[in-house]
Amino acid sequence: MNIIKIKDNSNKLYFIGGIVRDELLGLKSFDIDITYVGNAMEYCSKFGEVIRKNPDFGTIRVNVDGQEADFASTRFETYPRKGHLPVVEKIGCSLKEDVMRRDFTINALAKSVTTGEIIDFTGGLEDLKNKKLRVLHDESFIDDPTRIIRGLKFRIRFGFELEEHTKNLQREYLANINRDMSYKRIKKELIETFNLNSQKGFEIFINEGIYKLVTPNEVKLPKVNIEELLNLYKVKNIWLVYVGVLGDLSSLPLTKVEQKILNDVPKKVMKSDFELYKAFENANTESVLLYGILYDERGAKRYLDKLRFIKTKITGNDLANLGINPSPEYGKIFDAVLKEKLKNPEISYDEEKSIVREIMSNKKS
Repeated sequence: MNIIKIKDNSNKLYFIGGIVRDELLGLKSFDIDITYVGNAMEYCSKFGEVIRKNPDFGTIRVNVDGQEADFASTRFETYPRKGHLPVVEKIGCSLKEDVMRRDFTINALAKSVTTGEIIDFTGGLEDLKNKKLRVLHDESFIDDPTRIIRGLKFRIRFGFELEEHTKNLQREYLANINRDMSYKRIKKELIETFNLNSQKGFEIFINEGIYKLVTPNEVKLPKVNIEELLNLYKVKNIWLVYVGVLGDLSSLPLTKVEQKILNDVPKKVMKSDFELYKAFENANTESVLLYGILYDERGAKRYLDKLRFIKTKITGNDLANLGINPSPEYGKIFDAVLKEKLKNPEISYDEEKSIVREIMSNKKS
């Protein structure tokens, strides 16, 4: 657990959630989340410089001796609109009421900052020992379907499995999805889950129908091992290479760059090196990988391993110096030179100009 020194004898401060889980698993945790049984905004500002407050949720971020720590008030929440953010009904509730709003029992463990005692209201310690993911109540996925993707993330990270009743609740929800949900939050969980780059996780995502949270269309598991492909070719948007396989991502709030990546994926197999080159010369690597996964892995690898590094040297100034007036004809000439360069990447700059002269000579004859 991250070491943070807080001088407090109230026994109302608790490390809670992931930081406790990770300590018990022997893993390093990067977040310091502390819950105060009461109003944290009033009580915890004394620990250091206040960086940020969120009165709606009773949270406060404080710089404690050079470390940023998030303090949360214990709170009781309800979901008047299923699938969206909860509404805080009460700030300053009991610790038990607070942990009962969480996703899985392994994330509902608390540890006293004062005494170090582990508090377990939900059987999280036993589930941690047995490597099981268990929701805290039967309405959990109905309240917040992002928990299904979060569960997949924990299955990937820790090698845990869904407890049988939780698995049935997931299956029931996926058979009757409420499409009125926060797709911004769905996207956030997809990013965190698939940036872990796990082929096994993606197979679970498809085979268990979790993908139906994104699109109602039927999706089959591609034959390509996406994890191996991403280990060969590094990209920024790992998650989009996985999720882009679904095709229809219209439900997600994509950025312009993300949408361009999807738009730049051809809808058919490219039949020549020239077609491959022209399709991807202004595209992101993610687009090429998606093309490889969906249509032509060999062609995608050929482009990424060889074709993308081939560049013609001749310029518009060279064409002008050869007596060719600027016109749409330039594009055709450049393409003709490129075709020859793709056949023989060793063609020199002077040989490129010779190709242009030959093109112009043939036009005159």
